[in-house]
Amino acid sequence: MFADRPFCIGNAQQRSGRIVNVASRAAYRGDPPDQWHYAAAKAGMVGITKTIARGYAAEEILAFAVCPGFVATDMATDWLAERGPAGVAADIPLGRAASPEEVASAIAYLALDAGPSMTGAVLDINGASYVR
Repeated sequence: MFADRPFCIGNAQQRSGRIVNVASRAAYRGDPPDQWHYAAAKAGMVGITKTIARGYAAEEILAFAVCPGFVATDMATDWLAERGPAGVAADIPLGRAASPEEVASAIAYLALDAGPSMTGAVLDINGASYVR
């Protein structure tokens, strides 16, 4: 799928590339007190992404981050089931968790097609459960 795309990270001959970090809405929204470490780690990842973008853009090393909320994967199954449709809609105005394909599509776009001027961008994929 990516063989025809001209990007490479770590190539000694070509010092350019793209980095896409996956963080979380917790980077901005926070998480429950028993998950403070998770929110702090994700906020750090967003900070690192922005620092790389600012520090290496001139070398054509671009950095982006994606911050999903709940994604409909096995990891979120219990949370989604416990709340039921009404509970999910109360926390996620869209009324559902993001699909893995939605997140993958955003990552692929940033890795392959996003304009260089987008370096440092953070994309939220959370059904408006956190809007900044």
